[in-house]
Amino acid sequence: MTRAIILVADSLGVGQAPDAEAFGDAGANTFHHIVQHMDKIGDPIKLPNLQKMGMFNICAEANNVTYPNLPEVDLIASYGYMAEISSGKDTPSGHWEMAGVPVLFEWGYFKEKQNSFPQHIIDQICHEAGVDGILANRHAPGTDVLTWFGEEHINTLKPICYTSVDSVFQVAAHEEHFGLERLYDFCLVARRVLDEHNIGRVIARPFVGEDVNTFKRTGNRKDFSVLPPAPTVLDKLFDAGGDVISIGKIADIYADQGITEKYKATGLEALIDKTIEQIKSTATEQTIIFTNLVNFDQDYGHRRDIVGYAKALEYFDSRIPELLACLTKQDVLYITADHGCDPTWPGTDHTREYVPVIAYGPSINAVNLGERSTFADLGQTLSKQFGLAQLDYGTSFWTDISK
Repeated sequence: MTRAIILVADSLGVGQAPDAEAFGDAGANTFHHIVQHMDKIGDPIKLPNLQKMGMFNICAEANNVTYPNLPEVDLIASYGYMAEISSGKDTPSGHWEMAGVPVLFEWGYFKEKQNSFPQHIIDQICHEAGVDGILANRHAPGTDVLTWFGEEHINTLKPICYTSVDSVFQVAAHEEHFGLERLYDFCLVARRVLDEHNIGRVIARPFVGEDVNTFKRTGNRKDFSVLPPAPTVLDKLFDAGGDVISIGKIADIYADQGITEKYKATGLEALIDKTIEQIKSTATEQTIIFTNLVNFDQDYGHRRDIVGYAKALEYFDSRIPELLACLTKQDVLYITADHGCDPTWPGTDHTREYVPVIAYGPSINAVNLGERSTFADLGQTLSKQFGLAQLDYGTSFWTDISK
């Protein structure tokens, strides 16, 4: 009997994927470019624990780069890097694929940069939700729309609706003036309307504050996702009587399917705290504790904040000893990502990259897993770890890492 703890370092790509050119991302490399930038400004990034877990080896092998200034260390974890076969570089595709179900169909997208949503869709959503209209209707970063439209939203109570290159319809609204539950209800209407257009996610983005100087997103974000197209490893463990504990936005990404418990937390510190709390308090067998560390992506990747991303990685690294100290003999900690979001890259969108896969546990070998052809290798490994039926995609590396 066993337990798995999965930490998704949201957007921590490790170099251009084999098909990156098709996405306009040839040359993107989230981790390496952060390291390079910190060296350039004279503040080298310090990640001693991730180094021992193979993080620098992963990026070096995936991209044929070197890190000559690093001290030599004994590696304590198995490590490799995974390519994505899903059609997009979005959050649901990455997460579903790592759980064994790649997205091999094309999502619907709102491709126009301005007037992104067709009028008939806006009219239908507004009519069914009982609002007078929307603001924005464009591609935009989530923080910018608050600056551009926040005060007008308070005055008109029209929700701020925007999108990106991902298959997404995002809605920002004031928690008090518009109302949090009203925002969720509006998003539920949008979710129903957009189902026929194959839009992956509708995201509620609540905020507070009274003017452009005080507007701030809250921790009450909620994603309204479509269901994965097939049972994931989470479903299979759930059906076998195991537990799947969601921390952060995991439950939203999987539309609550295959989830037995869910916990919200806001900020990197709180997400790690909640993960440690669950490691200490939950059953030590047939359990997945699944955490998305969203702040790497939303606070630093999309905002192209290189130094902020580096400091967040250093903070994460500083908490790793606490995480490892909580593990029982049969536990396995996996660290991975769902896509890239290179903060040195033009624009504010995700980047098509390899992602790391790290496996550590008291009963786990430290081996080089090399290049993996799909994120689904992680799902297949979890399936093998828990003695579940084989998934349709992926190749397990369980026999390679287990002693």
